[in-house]
Amino acid sequence: MTKPYTLQELLIIAVAKEIHDYENVILGVGLPTAAGALAKAIYAPHATLMMESGIIDFKPLLPLNHIADAHSCRGFSYATDLYSAFTMTYRGFVDVCFLGVGQIDKFGNVNTTVIGDYYKPTLRLPGSGGAADFISYAKRTVLTMLGGNFVNKLDYLTSPGYLRGGDSREKSGLFPKGSGPSMVLTTKGVFRFDPVTKEIYLAQMHPKVKVEDVQKGVPWDLKIADDLSETPHPTDEEIDFIRNFAPNMAIGRQLALELTVSNMMKKMKKG
Repeated sequence: MTKPYTLQELLIIAVAKEIHDYENVILGVGLPTAAGALAKAIYAPHATLMMESGIIDFKPLLPLNHIADAHSCRGFSYATDLYSAFTMTYRGFVDVCFLGVGQIDKFGNVNTTVIGDYYKPTLRLPGSGGAADFISYAKRTVLTMLGGNFVNKLDYLTSPGYLRGGDSREKSGLFPKGSGPSMVLTTKGVFRFDPVTKEIYLAQMHPKVKVEDVQKGVPWDLKIADDLSETPHPTDEEIDFIRNFAPNMAIGRQLALELTVSNMMKKMKKG
């Protein structure tokens, strides 16, 4: 019997399993770093983990504070610069990268710029950064949408997925052939893309989630995999690693904040 686990731990593990041994991986801040550390420790010991800032082949010591956070690294082979990191991506050396999502449409096109009208936004998002470059030239991209939405039409196209579907991405000239988003992770399930139409479909549901729960959040007729499965339950080894590496991330930001405030109040009363 596996020990109890949180949704956050389940999500980290699902992303970590997208990293294969001997792959070159660009990690981002947050969940991707924890997933990369887990993959390196258990599933893909020979994967080369890289940071956008140019730190190459490192083993994460703790979660990153930002993309140039060298204090969180250990054992890296060498350090280069931001320009060189992007050049490696443009030349097709990056196997997989990870990007967060604000909005996504049925063909995996991504908005991380603005919600609402660009000039009078409801919400201003972080923007592209390196996202558009990485999703354009990495061999595949894993997208995480933990607080965003599926939409029929993006409020702003930040990063290209499969554009209009079918072979439209390849016809646009994006390199290498066959590149593009391979998976979308949400708090309800795992989505993948049809190899021909490039339309997104539900491949896995997280435990205790129903198909109708997923469909409520998708504004089109969502396709469901014939072999729809449930996201595997974590093993004790996976749970223990995450809790040691990133305890706050394992229990969730809100609970971590509540515990921190509670501990501060206790110290103040004692003092």
